[in-house]
Amino acid sequence: MNKKGILLFGGTFDPIHNGHLVIARSAAEKIGVQRVVLVPSANPPHKNHSSLTPARHRLVMTELAVRGQELFEVSDCELKRPGPSFTIDTVRYFRERYGPNISLYWLIGGDTIKELILWYKVERLVDECTIVTAGRPGCDIEVDFTVFRGKLSDEQIARLKQFILDTPLVDISATDIRRRIRRGLTINDLAPPAVRDYIIENKLYKT
Repeated sequence: MNKKGILLFGGTFDPIHNGHLVIARSAAEKIGVQRVVLVPSANPPHKNHSSLTPARHRLVMTELAVRGQELFEVSDCELKRPGPSFTIDTVRYFRERYGPNISLYWLIGGDTIKELILWYKVERLVDECTIVTAGRPGCDIEVDFTVFRGKLSDEQIARLKQFILDTPLVDISATDIRRRIRRGLTINDLAPPAVRDYIIENKLYKT
């Protein structure tokens, strides 16, 4: 148990949904931290920015999703920072904020670990925080870690393997939520009520 650790969870959250929250809570419990910081991204390097919902909406929805939940807080640090939202810059922001004695963890999905080798300064990132991988529905969590050799040390690769967690497989995706809204279908069981109400009030994802 690492009561002084903080689990950072970045994403577009377009929109944030119950799957995000269930997996983040499960990961926090398994590694023993008492704080999860959700970090909506402004300009993720591997996403089509033009298709993203404006950041102000995604930030508000993320805040609404966790309002009143002691485990969670929301940071707008990436939304305020110009340029691409590189994870290592965000980790360094929190390191400066919390100091050297706090263990920082970064949560990713099982589909993302295969792309980790392409991340900006990944060889430094895995030393400046602990990458925590959560399983996702339909995703083979078995990874060929030999692709990391030459960029990561054996010790760094071993740490990646150590923090692959058995988390609940919640079959919810933001893509499916947006599709359902366009088709006029309910999302009542997929997103927190406050997020659902905000989407309706602001007519998001209709087109």
